Amino acid sequence: QRMAESLYDQMGGDISVRALVDRFYDAMDTIPEVAEIRALHPADLTESREKLYLFLSGWFGGPALYVEKYGHPRLRARHLPFSIGVKERDQWMHCMRIALAECSLSLLQKQHLEGSFSQLADHMRNREEEQR
Repeated sequence: QRMAESLYDQMGGDISVRALVDRFYDAMDTIPEVAEIRALHPADLTESREKLYLFLSGWFGGPALYVEKYGHPRLRARHLPFSIGVKERDQWMHCMRIALAECSLSLLQKQHLEGSFSQLADHMRNREEEQR
């Protein structure tokens, strides 16, 4: 599902996408209650930051930087090596909510994005466990 073509521009383009990604990973790197999701990432988050930035740029309707560099995202397949359950999904979303709270979008746009990210994060779950 692609976002409205103009969301990338509405949020301020490249600089705002990078700011969202940086805030997201800064939260992940510093909040103790997201330790499990942080542990699934490399010690140096530079590459993680870059890949999320490239992906979100296109996902928000801007340049398809990730696809140009790596091809189709195949997000679920790329995340299969990591054990992702409800806890990891919720911790990832906690970091994203912090980042979204600080980005320059309307409340309605932030709510729409939170819903889209929530669906995406839930789709990444690959560990069998009771549904919550």
